[in-house]
Amino acid sequence: MRHLLPSILLVLALASCGERFDTDQMRLCRQAIPALNAPGAAIAIDRVQDGARPHMLGISYSVSTPGGVARRRRIDCLFAGEGQALTRGALIGIAADGRPMSDASFYLLRRFYLENREEPPPDPGASPSEALPEIAPALAYGLQQGLSALPSAAIYALLACAYALIYGLTGRIILSFGEFAALGALSAVVGAALLVAYAASTPATGLVAAFIVAILVCALHGFAMGRFVLRPLESRFHDDTLGRQAPGQQVLIATIGLAIALSEYLRLAQGANLRWLPPVFNEPLALARAGSFIVTVTPLGLAVAAAGFAVTLGLILLIARSAYGRAWRAVSDDARTAALFGVDPRAVHDKALILACAASGMAGVVVTAVYGGMGFAGGFSLGLKALVGSILGGIGSPAGAALGGLCIALFEVLWSSTMPIDHRDIAVYSLLAVVLILRPGGFFGDGALAPRQV
Repeated sequence: MRHLLPSILLVLALASCGERFDTDQMRLCRQAIPALNAPGAAIAIDRVQDGARPHMLGISYSVSTPGGVARRRRIDCLFAGEGQALTRGALIGIAADGRPMSDASFYLLRRFYLENREEPPPDPGASPSEALPEIAPALAYGLQQGLSALPSAAIYALLACAYALIYGLTGRIILSFGEFAALGALSAVVGAALLVAYAASTPATGLVAAFIVAILVCALHGFAMGRFVLRPLESRFHDDTLGRQAPGQQVLIATIGLAIALSEYLRLAQGANLRWLPPVFNEPLALARAGSFIVTVTPLGLAVAAAGFAVTLGLILLIARSAYGRAWRAVSDDARTAALFGVDPRAVHDKALILACAASGMAGVVVTAVYGGMGFAGGFSLGLKALVGSILGGIGSPAGAALGGLCIALFEVLWSSTMPIDHRDIAVYSLLAVVLILRPGGFFGDGALAPRQV
């Protein structure tokens, strides 16, 4: 039964998307149309429907040449399937007006036309770009890079804020928030599956269910981590646990072990293979152009990035202006003195841990929604780079940590656009070493090293 669980959940989640073919498949099929017609022909898409065979997409269109009569034509695109593997959306055959294309012609079309990254084929179904505002090429390129980085910035800000919520209280780093993001990614699939199993579903309701289930599941696991891992560890080293923590090395080792256990737990639950969900709401919206270069953004990318930034801002305001925030700051300054004034340090720590894990789970949902999926081992690198961002901004301050997460996303964008992308992660980790040497406290921390606790 365990081996059937991933397939059942993913099939149900796919059904919750409400579309048989995703927007990437439809766009790929439309891009093959100009190659089947005379150069300069005007093409208008009339109808998109299912083909005569399973996994076949049919598009009816009108084509007219200068001085000629408009003709109605049809293209049928056969895809590998609707599964969850990386080859799910692979185009494996084309038929023009009911006549299948030969294998040699299809190979040449796909290899040298559809997969041409230097000069991508035009999309006849795209909105006309003549009415778009014309901007400078450098500005257009920078704007596109910035828009593409918004989801990553939201992910890093959420995870960095999670690190700061705990470190600000205890001075300890919990190295399992990346795995909680991976747990949130899997829980998002479960949430969509439950929705489609018991009620009618649309892409919007599927995303809402994914966020709710992921946040609840990660919050519950975070509570369990605090109650069964961190609190017994503190009690072992101190009889009086009020306002005191276990030594940092023990907490670090325990959370590393928990991260490994969570990763293995996810591997057993979803399987070792990467699984991808079909994209929804990802039809590009054209914003501006610089010659033939069109600046685009997807509604899904904007929506989930806005949700991530809103939750991050909510956490910052919670710490800055709420009653719990005052208790959090009091325990952060002096837990024993705060206890004398009626503040329960344990309760404050438990709530902070639940909030941090819930924010990590939401980051995992953003990863799944934008990038299609997240493997069971994908949380380690994600959490480590978010930790770099939190240290960069000031790991004891949620606002500073969130700002550091934004800086990491900006740094990755600048590096990817100007330097070899293969060395990007090395550059991010090198940035951590530079920050620790020049300003250990980050943007909002002390510029000098703090005294060592003995």
